[in-house]
Amino acid sequence: MQFLIFALVYPLIWFLSKLPFRVLYVISDLVFFILYYIVGYRKDVVRFNLKTAFPNMDEVTLKKTEKRFYHHFCDLFIEVIKTLSISEQTLRDRYLFTNIEVLQKYIDKGQPVLVTMGHYASYEWIFALATIIKDPGFAIYKKIKNPYFDKMIRDIRSKWNSTLVPNKVAREKIKEVLQTHEGFTMFGFIMDQSPSNPKRKHFSNFLGVSTPFFTGVEKLSKQYDLPVLFLGTTRVKRGYYSSTFSVLADSPKQHPDFAITDAYASILTKLIHQDPSYYFWTHKRFKFLK
Repeated sequence: MQFLIFALVYPLIWFLSKLPFRVLYVISDLVFFILYYIVGYRKDVVRFNLKTAFPNMDEVTLKKTEKRFYHHFCDLFIEVIKTLSISEQTLRDRYLFTNIEVLQKYIDKGQPVLVTMGHYASYEWIFALATIIKDPGFAIYKKIKNPYFDKMIRDIRSKWNSTLVPNKVAREKIKEVLQTHEGFTMFGFIMDQSPSNPKRKHFSNFLGVSTPFFTGVEKLSKQYDLPVLFLGTTRVKRGYYSSTFSVLADSPKQHPDFAITDAYASILTKLIHQDPSYYFWTHKRFKFLK
């Protein structure tokens, strides 16, 4: 059944990926209308998240932010499909890095790094970085239940010198790479997923709310003394993005416990406050309010 679903859907995905952006964004607008006005996909979750994160936001602004988010959400879906056939040059033109010299410093030293992101603006096109940096990169991700769609996503995200690593084997893979590879490499993490069991997680101040975060990245950074960077992406205009590196910890072992996780929560909060419309609000962000 899983293969049948994939076999039926994939030809449509492939066809859509061949269409020009201007046509795809017309389709995105249509999908937005259906998703927002007819289906009402996860509206209760989105509204709860926005009201929790921005308790002083008036109803008019809240509604406007909500609609802009759904527009962007549909654009992201379309852009993922487009990545199936997008050219390297088009990707580089649409996803820019403002201060690649921050990363270059570690490349020159042959120092492996951990690069963190949030579900903000475009996290799918981060793989444009692999078209600039020719050293190997590893992106930690959560597997899709359907193995055929999972392979499709891995193929899409691995087009340019990057390898996807399931989160459940990330620790073992990082250990293996560090033991067998000399010189610079990157390990990419999206850190803002909400843990299912917060008991052994660290609560940080995120968007003014005490929120549990996974601490695996911080533990890995201290175990192997790997610098931790944050890549903040902003939307320039429809289909165009700009990303900026910030150093969260250059010498992780010198930082108190959970300071790096707190720094991540803080810098992501500042990014979201620039324009809340571009954050991924359909996830349950505040499941464990304290």
